[in-house]
Amino acid sequence: MGVAWFTLASVLCGLAPDVRTLVAARVLQGVGAALLTPGSLAILQASFHPDDRARAIGLWSAFGGLSSLVGPLLGGWLVDAASWRWIFLLNVPLAAVVLVAGRRHLPETSDDQASGHLDVTGAVLGALALAGVTEALVEAPSRGWTAPLPVASALVGVGAAVGFVVAERRQREPMLPLGLFSSRQFRAANLTTLALYAALGGQLFLLAVHLQTSLGYSPLESGTALIPVTLCMLTLSGRAGALAQRIGPRLPMTVGPVVVAAGLVLMTRIRPGTHYAATVLPAALVFGLGLACTVAPLTAAVLAAVEDRHVGVASGVNNAVARAAQLLAVAVLPAVAGITGAGYRDPDTLARGFRRAALVTAALSLAAALASWRGISATPRERS
Repeated sequence: MGVAWFTLASVLCGLAPDVRTLVAARVLQGVGAALLTPGSLAILQASFHPDDRARAIGLWSAFGGLSSLVGPLLGGWLVDAASWRWIFLLNVPLAAVVLVAGRRHLPETSDDQASGHLDVTGAVLGALALAGVTEALVEAPSRGWTAPLPVASALVGVGAAVGFVVAERRQREPMLPLGLFSSRQFRAANLTTLALYAALGGQLFLLAVHLQTSLGYSPLESGTALIPVTLCMLTLSGRAGALAQRIGPRLPMTVGPVVVAAGLVLMTRIRPGTHYAATVLPAALVFGLGLACTVAPLTAAVLAAVEDRHVGVASGVNNAVARAAQLLAVAVLPAVAGITGAGYRDPDTLARGFRRAALVTAALSLAAALASWRGISATPRERS
């Protein structure tokens, strides 16, 4: 269902006659994506022997890295050579292959104790909370923090967030069982995810703009600039998962974000007139090494912190935390760095803001390392 939904929404994106239709279709894409990622991890957790799960999750991360390598390359080329619409229409033949392979080879797994009840109240309140807070953070820098729209959006978001927690406590079968957070490792892993993915989402968003506006890169060149990050993920994620299986996830999840922070600090050297090999490449290599050390152990730690019947929910929570962190970072980080409105088109303003943003995101990555060191198990497969 997720693949089919995502593909149909991609077709709508590719055929969109205007920006509003494109945005609406992108929302529908998000619904399909939400059905995909948590389910794929739940299948891995339920289908593999405990001794093999971390390596399987590492390979899952590596193949995600491979798609991240191909995507920007192909997307940049399509924008330059044909039309942005083909970025979305390309999903149709890919989805056809996935649907056939999935029906033939993917095993089914489910929670025997689940009734299939949908927590509509929780879903609506959770969406309103995230939408309200994000809208407030996006609009406040340009309209003012006391303007009616940001204030109203913030009140809606905070009110919905409080209502979400109350509703989930009262629901007999909540969308988000709050009891999951009784696990110290689950809490720590999601705190790590929140800080690390906020750093990644905010800085990589600004990096793409910075490379094109300040350094004059084309969309294709900007897409290929971070190939070293993906190559690190592709070649090292499986090994990082296996290492975490042997020694426990705490050490790689602590060292990895520290290395990511070092890569982010190196990004402060990326300025107008600098060369790729001297500035972008070293930062990308260090950044990618840190990510490769972190992502697979982090995902495995999240799933290992809960009972097997809750791995789908745990994966969904962690994926939602990662996406929310990226969304909020893209909304907040430019304002914190002093980049608003016309600043995106001014190379000097963008360069100054980019350097400030790199330091802020490096601090976030160090916070992720601290959360891992204090809360993640030092032994393999420990549920705590």
